[in-house]
Amino acid sequence: MSAAPAAVPSIAAAPVLAGRVALVTGAAQGLGLAIARALGEAGARLVLADAQPAVQAVAAAFTADGLPASAVVADVATEDGWQRMLQAGCAAHGFIDVLVNNAARTPTAGPWDIAMAEWDEVMAVNLRGCFLGCRTLGAHMRARGQGGRILNLGSLAGQQASAATGLHYAASKAGILALTRGFATELAPDRITVNALAPAAIRSPALDGLPAARQAALRAAIPLGRFGEPAEVAGAAVFLASDAGAFITGATLDVNGGRLMR
Repeated sequence: MSAAPAAVPSIAAAPVLAGRVALVTGAAQGLGLAIARALGEAGARLVLADAQPAVQAVAAAFTADGLPASAVVADVATEDGWQRMLQAGCAAHGFIDVLVNNAARTPTAGPWDIAMAEWDEVMAVNLRGCFLGCRTLGAHMRARGQGGRILNLGSLAGQQASAATGLHYAASKAGILALTRGFATELAPDRITVNALAPAAIRSPALDGLPAARQAALRAAIPLGRFGEPAEVAGAAVFLASDAGAFITGATLDVNGGRLMR
């Protein structure tokens, strides 16, 4: 019998990010939305970015809930998109000192079926988008001179073979871990930490929509005996963005229920 999910406590009563301004990409839904809400509940002011206009409604809902948020529609795969995000964040809040590179394409085509256009799109959004985000916001944080935090969303797929994701997705996530280490080295003298979160088997509509037998097989491979919750990934993001994570950089924090132990 699988273990019941533990309740994930709210962090709203612990404003450990008060005074911080966090930019979260891919914030209109899924993990990006969960991470953004957790950062806001921890006291950060928010810049929510997404390629979908729905992000504007998300920002309005957050603000109505007492979590100050602005929205910007932008493409993470372009330099213009990142300049738009930076300018919007600075116009609304004055600066940005936390970046969460979350936006990603997650197709599942097999290696023999990946069209080159799809390969290029995944690499552009997932890998080039992460690179441009680290470079654009890293330069902004460095010029500001007050330190900062950059969190990149990796994946278990970037660390071991998985039939659940496409090879182009896995390759992009492996590249993100390399970018994390490289930018961590570059930005450490400026008190800017750069770390990666590597989730796996986190509950989502896509996961819930899988056949029961497939879900059972995935769950059986997890030592903790259950799927993760988005709030558990979000809690790890809050930790790395806070002062408690100030001496951690260039690291990959696994949030996978024990699927990969090292």
